[in-house]
Amino acid sequence: MSVDESQQRRTAPAADRPRHPAPGGPPAGRGEGLAEQARALAGGEVTATALVRRSLERIAATQDTVNAFRRVRAEAALAEAAEADRRLAAGERLPLLGVPVAVKDDTDVAGEPTAFGCAGEFPPKRRDAEVVRRLRAAGAVIVGKTNSCELGQWPFTEGPAFGETRNPWNPAHTPGGSSGGSAAAVAAGLVPAALGTDGAGSVRIPAAWSHLVGIKPQRGRISTWPDFESFHGITGIGPLARTVEDAALLLDAAAGNHPGDLHRPPPVAAREAARRDPGRLRVALSWQTAFTFTRKPLHPDVRAAVTAVARTLAGLGHLVEEADPDYGLIGLAFLPRATAGVGDWAARVPDPRLLDRRTRQAARLGRLLGGPLLRRARAVEQRQRRRVGALFGPYDVLLTPTTATPPPRIGTLARLNGFQTDRAMIAACPYAWPWNVLGWPGLSVPAGFSADGLPLGAQLLGPAHGEPRLIALAAQLQDALRWHERWPAGYPGGPPGAR
Repeated sequence: MSVDESQQRRTAPAADRPRHPAPGGPPAGRGEGLAEQARALAGGEVTATALVRRSLERIAATQDTVNAFRRVRAEAALAEAAEADRRLAAGERLPLLGVPVAVKDDTDVAGEPTAFGCAGEFPPKRRDAEVVRRLRAAGAVIVGKTNSCELGQWPFTEGPAFGETRNPWNPAHTPGGSSGGSAAAVAAGLVPAALGTDGAGSVRIPAAWSHLVGIKPQRGRISTWPDFESFHGITGIGPLARTVEDAALLLDAAAGNHPGDLHRPPPVAAREAARRDPGRLRVALSWQTAFTFTRKPLHPDVRAAVTAVARTLAGLGHLVEEADPDYGLIGLAFLPRATAGVGDWAARVPDPRLLDRRTRQAARLGRLLGGPLLRRARAVEQRQRRRVGALFGPYDVLLTPTTATPPPRIGTLARLNGFQTDRAMIAACPYAWPWNVLGWPGLSVPAGFSADGLPLGAQLLGPAHGEPRLIALAAQLQDALRWHERWPAGYPGGPPGAR
């Protein structure tokens, strides 16, 4: 079945739809992007010290409002920027030498605690995580660690340990979660790009709700060491950025493995893919969600926005048809792995009594579902891949909404009990998590705005090792839709500061 013609008639092309809110900040090409900053540094147009100082000033100016960061490495980051300037002056060139970036509160940075959204006193880590080591090897300056909800469980970024992280597009709403701090930091222009982690959509959901590009790579593409795998294989690390090129550049810099990693996929050239024509692709448009015993109504603004993306793809020469993957009972393989992962992390905190009651409930369930049920959940993964992967015979890419709703208001989910939170979370975000079970790549791109001016996203999904095709297609969409020229009003922008 082709894209619903009646829906096409009701939905104006993306270029003709009203833009909400009015653009703020700089147009593209004025020094805000990761690749732009790297080029400016290599060309001697700006110093790392100037860029890092500007980033730190923006973080400080917005911490009472956006609240994107849990930890800020001001003194260390400035020292590292000064060293980057010395290396640049000596002629050294690396992909991100001197560029400020951020990582999430679940990622180890030497000298900083890793609290993962939890309350309590956590000891500083002695070593960088492998992904941080790789960012440093590429020359990046880590300015801080961004907020996450407790143990990354929910699609909002709020908690008693750090307060409420707010959406730069509308501070009454969440930027999403659990990588909401990273998304808010990029959307507000505090850093040009940041890393998040994605265990059930936790990169793609905040990307959608913050008007960003978010990539969940193939399982193992980016090392999760010192964990040989994270949350029993469902969680991976991925980039959040304003452009496809920036996300691909950060993915290339972060990708690679530690000898102890359980999953070690072959490398891909993400940035090269962002510059490549994807060719004519067969795209399956699906509104179907995996079975979960709960209602998951699709918001009409989301349907209209994703339909407009499908029309844009068709206008670019791709074949777009409605077709659904066969998810089967994939949720039965997700729950044991997710709750066992919560239990693993909960056992690491200094004082479990400080954990949210919902976290304690999830940890108890994880212990109950562990053992044989967890092993069974892992054992059926290949069968699930064959079932869902049958779609990628007739089609190259699956297009879905990233979320079923626009971003909720701050406090909407945080005040609920465990059962209510799970039900509301599944209703709002039913499209992302099956790809975490499969371990396959997915990518969220901006799809416009709701009638209330809230960001929405569309999800491009592929089979194993399919990042290059998804990235190439996303870059083509960006050229058509120009989403990177849109900034939330009232947040920083403009060219790099004076040296």
